[in-house]
Amino acid sequence: MGDYVRQLPHQGSRDMARRPSAIMRLHIDIPLLLLLLVLSVYGLLVLYSASGQSMEAVYRQGRYLGLAFAVMLLVAQINLKEFERWAPWLYIGGVALLVAVLLVGVGAKGAQRWLQLGGFRFQPAEVMKLAVPLVLAWFLAGRVLPPRFFAVLGALLLLGLPAGLIVVQPDLGTSLLIASSGLFVLFMAGIGWRYIFGAVVLAAASAWPMWMYGLKEYQKQRILTMFNPESDKLGAGWNIIQSKTAIGSGGWDGKGWLQSTQSRLDFLPESHTDFIIAVLAEEHGLQGIILLVGIYLLILLRGFWIGAQAQTSFGRMMAGSLTLTFFVYIFVNMGMVAGLLPVVGVPLPLVSAGGTSVVTLLAGFGVLMAISTEKASATT
Repeated sequence: MGDYVRQLPHQGSRDMARRPSAIMRLHIDIPLLLLLLVLSVYGLLVLYSASGQSMEAVYRQGRYLGLAFAVMLLVAQINLKEFERWAPWLYIGGVALLVAVLLVGVGAKGAQRWLQLGGFRFQPAEVMKLAVPLVLAWFLAGRVLPPRFFAVLGALLLLGLPAGLIVVQPDLGTSLLIASSGLFVLFMAGIGWRYIFGAVVLAAASAWPMWMYGLKEYQKQRILTMFNPESDKLGAGWNIIQSKTAIGSGGWDGKGWLQSTQSRLDFLPESHTDFIIAVLAEEHGLQGIILLVGIYLLILLRGFWIGAQAQTSFGRMMAGSLTLTFFVYIFVNMGMVAGLLPVVGVPLPLVSAGGTSVVTLLAGFGVLMAISTEKASATT
């Protein structure tokens, strides 16, 4: 019997087989994109009811989402090397904007958090949600990992400057979110457990001085209200009491879409923004919450998978930080509405009404897509 000879395919056919698809050339992660689209549509349906069936609110949010998805796809086209190159400049620009807020910022409800440019108003703190993890990943990627003492100290200084400027506005909720995004970069860099233990001890030791001298009266009241909202039923505890009432009245299958009495009768403040999940729970019950949590879980798993497949330490740290920060958004908002955490201004991602926060969030997912397609683009 003659020898079996394996014939190679024609060179042209082989090159054609290796040619990247249009999706890969556009750096689009299809599973992540589909999940984000499903979540956004679900959010618009909930927003329509929570806003009193206002099509204007839905159209406005739809425009923000359209802009945000466009930004996400644009950011996804940027090479990771460019992110590393521009990270320090984005950080410096963001810090400069935070200083400008303190000097010439626009105030509302006792806080000075916005800059006004013509007819456009935006919150520079949102920029730092992306700039801080970028600059920390850039800073640590060029050093020995796990990071040594002076590298950790330098990272904490980079993190503390914008966080401190945001606390002064005051905006404790956003400051904590930004701090967590930077700490997650350190965690993904493999920081030693002795540093983590030391941070826990330091936080515990500073709790009392922070309570006495660092927190404002309204911030202290929010913490106390979390433990006993009934102590001020018509004041500080009103939001929590009404949100718990809405969640409990929804039961397993809810009252039905557009049937939320708590929001329709204006018992629930901020029903279309921070407390929108209470409307969802009242109308769709525990089933609706499980569906939402399921979508969030799939997005988180996809983000962790992208981080695990990242080709560089910079990409791995960024993917892990962005995914964990997204989880913190979800956890803090749900915990706040359920009365398990103090009330802070943290929206429910892609469900609550918002502008700058939505664009910043999806820009972060654009970075995730760039990391996701890094391997394919490098090998084609």
